[in-house]
Amino acid sequence: MNKSIADIRKDYLLHSLNEEDVAADPIDQFARWWNEALNSEITEPNAMTLATSTKDGKPSARIVLLKGLNKNGFVFYTNYNSHKGNELTENPYAALVFFWKEIERQVRIEGEVEKVSAEESDAYFLSRPEGSRIGAWASPQSTIIKNRQLLETNVERFTKEFKNSISRPSHWGGYRVMPLKIEFWQGRSNRLHDRLQYTKTVEGSWKVERLAP
Repeated sequence: MNKSIADIRKDYLLHSLNEEDVAADPIDQFARWWNEALNSEITEPNAMTLATSTKDGKPSARIVLLKGLNKNGFVFYTNYNSHKGNELTENPYAALVFFWKEIERQVRIEGEVEKVSAEESDAYFLSRPEGSRIGAWASPQSTIIKNRQLLETNVERFTKEFKNSISRPSHWGGYRVMPLKIEFWQGRSNRLHDRLQYTKTVEGSWKVERLAP
């Protein structure tokens, strides 16, 4: 290695984040930043880290894709029997992280998780490419398999079985992360970053506070 890991650093100079400039509702503020991320031509701006944990607090994390957003929360889709699905059954709370390095921004979300309705899962499933729909049937996600041939055999089998139409498997669908806390992080020079945190009150309103970087 020609460069020490400790020597890797970047100064952040593009933007600032002030209390008087943000929306009262964090979903509205996220929508503002989301649109700016889209306009910045970031590769896969909907990629987000999803962190879950077992009922006794053992965490795990992976990248998933945001596939829906409204006032109720952030939606992603997966196999309900996957590792993350099993953890969400045990402990229905999760954290999300978006990192848009091109605009020097990060969004952290913490909240309770629920399954979306079957109708919502059906609608999204039918919008997916055919290969992705077959893949939802073919892959026993997160389980140990002997080799890739198993997947290829399953794809061939389900392609024949669903040659007319591909229904959504009952073990596959959406989850919604309903935020209780959202932090907006804007990189600033000399690591003195701007961090504004929204916390949901018991009355259902949002409290905005600045965090030290």
